Amino acid sequence: MITPRYFIIYKPFEMLSQFTKEGNHKTLANLNYSFPKDVYPVGRLDADSEGLLILTNDKMLNHLLLDPKHKHNRTYLAQVEGSFSDDAKKKMEQGVNINVDGKNYKTLPCKVNIIPSPEGGGQVGARNPPIRFRKNIPTTWVEINLHEGKNRQVRKMTASVGFPTLRLVRIGIEKISLGKMQPGEVKEFKKEEINSLLNF
Repeated sequence: MITPRYFIIYKPFEMLSQFTKEGNHKTLANLNYSFPKDVYPVGRLDADSEGLLILTNDKMLNHLLLDPKHKHNRTYLAQVEGSFSDDAKKKMEQGVNINVDGKNYKTLPCKVNIIPSPEGGGQVGARNPPIRFRKNIPTTWVEINLHEGKNRQVRKMTASVGFPTLRLVRIGIEKISLGKMQPGEVKEFKKEEINSLLNF
């Protein structure tokens, strides 16, 4: 019988959400941690996105998290180019049209807040390498709470209202959060803990 194991990681920038080597990219195998051989990530974060990723060998948890029927909250911090406006906030909250698999898709209502930079307060770790600094163009940090996870959804949403995303960090899934974790860090959870934090 398989013993269920549950891990959360802070996936660093430019690391693939997989153990298999691909090109020159770093993978989860480069993390300083010895994972059981049957543990895999639930869902994924793109190489240019950072933050919370759950790894497990529990197929039921995998199904519950990835099935669109079971809507659960995902929290992202996005650093966008420009001074993010109230108008852009309202549009994103009401739902915007994005391209998903070549088709027009209207996003579900979500919650968006403009926030102070989380880098200084230790809410997110420093990115290596940092984003390209441009003196004449300000940036804004926004917190976005979604109940869906289409491919590159947050980036497409901010771009659709005129504010391209420069840095994207997923900081929470339901009540699981990165807290003070740093890029590359790993934490193991017990089954009861993870189920309670995910409201299962």
